[in-house]
Amino acid sequence: MNFTHLAAFDAVAQAGSVTAAAEQLHVSQPALTREIRELEERLGVALFDRLPRGMQLTEAGQMLAEYARQIFRLADAAEAAVGEFAGLKRGHLVVASSRTIGTYLMPALMDAYRDLYPGVTIELVISNSEQVKSAVLGQRCQLGLIEGPYGDDAFEVMSLGDDEIMAVAGPGHPLARRRTLNAAALSDAELVMREEGSGTREVVEQAYAAHGLSLDPALVVGSQEAIKRLLRIGHAVSWVSRLSVQDELESGALVQLPVADIRVARNLHMLWRKGQTLSPAARAFRKLTTEKSARNDSFG
Repeated sequence: MNFTHLAAFDAVAQAGSVTAAAEQLHVSQPALTREIRELEERLGVALFDRLPRGMQLTEAGQMLAEYARQIFRLADAAEAAVGEFAGLKRGHLVVASSRTIGTYLMPALMDAYRDLYPGVTIELVISNSEQVKSAVLGQRCQLGLIEGPYGDDAFEVMSLGDDEIMAVAGPGHPLARRRTLNAAALSDAELVMREEGSGTREVVEQAYAAHGLSLDPALVVGSQEAIKRLLRIGHAVSWVSRLSVQDELESGALVQLPVADIRVARNLHMLWRKGQTLSPAARAFRKLTTEKSARNDSFG
């Protein structure tokens, strides 16, 4: 049984005759009669009693007519739902983000997106860069935002600008009083860094290696906020994203250390699985993010 057979049957059932149904469907009477006959042959029952003045449903026909009404109601509802989905009237979007972007850039971006598309719900999953890439490849989300290199040709990638990584400490730390220092001098300090797999740690390790140095943190912490609390206590130093400490630098709660021999920066990327067709909601999110990053307004 196909939709063509069912539509022909439903039209005749509602119109009461082949002639009237054929006019409504703009088909010939012989063609419509053939559709009804093929459906009856397929089901093995008579659906209509042929009367001198029209068609009357048999008991089997009455049963099928009720199912036909339900099927066409569902078909109409499905078409409307998909139309709303395509028009961004409804939908659900999952975005995975590394911690720095997720904590300091995504809130303003999500707020702007919801203003544009209030019918679409957004779920933000925050983890480290390696986990974000894994989520995108595993199709647990369509879009991922990470800092630093992505290192996999399985992705389509879009650049979102740069982020500076700086050495930071509390204002009372002895190194904060130095007018200049080098990265090697930080080796004698209590260095706290993010965990392995973090985009921040990866680019700092690469910068150290390029200068013949090794990164050996005394403390490893998986939370940027916890790192900032350690820095404010005054004993530790760290390499952190400028985005993550902008407020503390402005208030004086933390200070940038004057490291002269290393400059660390990383690219911010949006990525999605190569060959994947993005949903309308994901395409709209990508477009909004591109526009925000082009204006260099911290996605706000």
